[in-house]
Amino acid sequence: MRSVTVVIIGSGFGGQCAAIELLRRGIDDIVVLERREFAGGTWRQNSYPGAAVDVQSPLYSIASEPYDWSQMFAVQSELEDYTRHVVDKHGLDDLTVLGAEVQRIEWVDDSWHVTTTAGDYRAQFVVNATGPLSTPVVPPFPGRESFAGAQFHTNAWDHDVPLAGARVAIVGSGASAAQIIPAVQPEVGELHVFQRSPHWVMPRPDRKFRPWERRALRVGFVRRALRAAIYWKLEARIIGFKYSKVGLWLFAERHARNLLRDQVADPDLRARLTPDYTIGCKRIILSNTLYPAISSANTTLHDRDDGVAEVTPTGITTATGREIPLDVIVWSTGYDATDGVISYPVIGRNGTALRDVWSDYPRAYLGTTVPDFPNLFIVTGPNTGIGHTSAIFVIEAQMRYIMSAIEHARRTSSRTVEVTRAAEERYTAMIHDEMTRTVWQNGGCTSWYKSASGRVIAMFPGFSFTYRRLAGSFRDDDHVLRPASTDTERAAAS
Repeated sequence: MRSVTVVIIGSGFGGQCAAIELLRRGIDDIVVLERREFAGGTWRQNSYPGAAVDVQSPLYSIASEPYDWSQMFAVQSELEDYTRHVVDKHGLDDLTVLGAEVQRIEWVDDSWHVTTTAGDYRAQFVVNATGPLSTPVVPPFPGRESFAGAQFHTNAWDHDVPLAGARVAIVGSGASAAQIIPAVQPEVGELHVFQRSPHWVMPRPDRKFRPWERRALRVGFVRRALRAAIYWKLEARIIGFKYSKVGLWLFAERHARNLLRDQVADPDLRARLTPDYTIGCKRIILSNTLYPAISSANTTLHDRDDGVAEVTPTGITTATGREIPLDVIVWSTGYDATDGVISYPVIGRNGTALRDVWSDYPRAYLGTTVPDFPNLFIVTGPNTGIGHTSAIFVIEAQMRYIMSAIEHARRTSSRTVEVTRAAEERYTAMIHDEMTRTVWQNGGCTSWYKSASGRVIAMFPGFSFTYRRLAGSFRDDDHVLRPASTDTERAAAS
């Protein structure tokens, strides 16, 4: 069993930020565990047609790692290049073990024992950076395994499957599907879109940067000014999502309704594409091309009443009994992003299982730490998602807290740092009280933002700068720092 100071689980932006911050502090006895055979996370894994970010790239990037972006909203290939740039610059490949799927972590004798498919590790600290959108979900439709054609989840797109002239079904109509549909529609023979419920769609203000603009953005203060302008414009959205119905209309709904009116001429189709819930309750889609693709002659939209009843060897039977012959089925059915925040067993102090602690709903102090799980930090944990700005901004805010906690433990020669139960309960109560004021809780929809409990688990209920302020300082009264246990104490505990 190899011993290190910090194990980081996951090599996406969360893992990269954690590794970079640790290295800056002179902590280089670390290992990054990646379950796949390549490092980089979301933007190396999700290579489906049309994949792109829905936050402007100058903001959707690590603040200390600027990049020469070619357009306002980067596509997957450029985001993959950016990821490679960050990894190469900081030598993160040398710290990363590929093919190391974590099977279990357990707190034993003041250390985390991490069991993986590529060997075991002992660490003083663990940073879980697997991300909330890492465990794909496909509903258990009857007959799914019988389909004779090709089928795959958007998270694992099979680029060897030809689509030209093919009969293709996309099951799901969320953010990934909204990018795939216009990307494949001109190529396929027939496109069947199975929509459980429509999403609000707003225009995507994308543009290529001109050569002189790219040169200007290499200048630090220009780049920072653009980043700040984007940030504050996006931050204003929370006014509508939480505080003002008028703001919600001004910032979002009027633009969405105008786009739907202008791009969908058929009144029946327009009605079927109009949501019956408040905008923002589900993730808002940004697209200038989705509605034209759905309106095209080779596309058929299937509503919930005509949804998937059964998968057959030759295609899909709908709820109305229609037989849809197919060559390819694409499952755009999302992720276990709330109750499945961490997919592997986590066993803390005194044999406490995180699964049991979270049996009602996942919760954590600053969305990051949990009582009875010392020295464990969860990046993009419960209630750290953000629906109006860059997720990387929140990750960087979490890093301020995580690094402060680790530094406090090291500076005081403490073996462990652990949030108190009172602090976690107080923080969780505040989060869910604030959530009652938001569109995510009260917008009249069912979304992946909510856990099985009905509580909104994915989102932070406020401004991102509020979260940054909360995470910006280490509160001694909210934590217990302990020295290493003696042999006698360990024996008594066992």
